[in-house]
Amino acid sequence: MAATKVNATANGHSDERFRCIWISDVHLGTPDCQAEALLGLLRRYRYDKLVLAGDIVDLWALKRRSYWPDSHRQLLELLLSLSDRRCEVIFVPGNHDEWFRRFDGIRIRGIRIEQSHKHQSLSGLNTLTIHGDRFDAEIAIGRFHARLGDRLYDVLLWLNRALHQVRKRCGLPYWSLASYIKSRVSKAQSAIAKYRSAALRYCAATRNDMLICGHIHQPELLESQGLIYANTGDWVENTTLIAETAAGNLQLLRWDHANASLTLEQEMLLAEPPVHQLAS
Repeated sequence: MAATKVNATANGHSDERFRCIWISDVHLGTPDCQAEALLGLLRRYRYDKLVLAGDIVDLWALKRRSYWPDSHRQLLELLLSLSDRRCEVIFVPGNHDEWFRRFDGIRIRGIRIEQSHKHQSLSGLNTLTIHGDRFDAEIAIGRFHARLGDRLYDVLLWLNRALHQVRKRCGLPYWSLASYIKSRVSKAQSAIAKYRSAALRYCAATRNDMLICGHIHQPELLESQGLIYANTGDWVENTTLIAETAAGNLQLLRWDHANASLTLEQEMLLAEPPVHQLAS
């Protein structure tokens, strides 16, 4: 579908409230983290619940070198303060911040840490959130290859960042070189397809209706054989998220850098209970 703008009021705040939003792969602590864009989103829009689906702070990168600009500090402080605004915040650690997995069930400044998170949609869908690195073995990505791929991806993001600076000086909008290359490399598309299949199998095996994850930096929202697969994407190249609206519909949204607002990429109308629940 063609992208449409999510409305905002004249004072810059959104006139729409989301029941829940899912964000992952922010990678705070890296030069490619688009912290300012995410700050704009979290300040402008209203949401009752925020699920952070892993790789929020990139501990791998911070071990290699210290990088923590003011925008990263502001974003972390905002995340830690959201519970003061009566927003429920859940943190499901990923592989880049797996150190936090040892604190399963603990609250830090109102943020609850969970290995996985269950959410029931307004329409009654049982939704499971995980980071998604558990599927690496099924698509033949071991820890060594994951770290090697991480380094190569860093190079690609460096090129992406350099191109963005040139386009910005020329008055051109943001465009992701990394996403463009991934979409045209057959092996990358094959790995994404294997990952999606593994996620759907896990969704069925755990008896959930919907699986939401991140990890592979590939935003997606689709239904297959009665199950829903949703990938949040990331905040280093795609600036995307998954959201459940106040009406109970599911959306894949993208941050529009030029207009500092969200645009709707895809939507599933889920206001009615799923068929299998009506039959039970």
